[in-house]
Amino acid sequence: MKLSAHFSLNEMTKSQTALRLGLDNNPDPDGVASLRTLCEQVLEPVREHFGRPVIINSGFRAKAVNQAIGGASSSQHCKAEAADIEIPGVDNLNLYEWLTVNSDYDQLILEFYTGEPRSGWVHVSHVSPAANRRERLRIDKSGVRRD
Repeated sequence: MKLSAHFSLNEMTKSQTALRLGLDNNPDPDGVASLRTLCEQVLEPVREHFGRPVIINSGFRAKAVNQAIGGASSSQHCKAEAADIEIPGVDNLNLYEWLTVNSDYDQLILEFYTGEPRSGWVHVSHVSPAANRRERLRIDKSGVRRD
């Protein structure tokens, strides 16, 4: 099922952990709608701007999948509102900075970026224009800090 021009439900729900453990990682209809909004409002503009495929490292996570990987119980991945992304050939810091200015996000996190172009990933979530907090964080080995 296509969620938007460049993103499918399959790639937004793919999970090696779910496959390995035999866990169902399919969202309900409301979750599908939330993933569609995330793709249309955030991921498609990223794809259009950078002109390259956006790699989804983690999209939707069913609660059992989230628990299996040690994810936070309040994770927006479980609500189908978040994705961890990278773009081959684009420094994750540049992606984070572009999203900061050009995207309507709820939470934006540069995770485990070390200064090396291929290090870490970017977590981005979207709820709705009226509810988005525009919270920016950086997470690394030393902890969490607000931007």
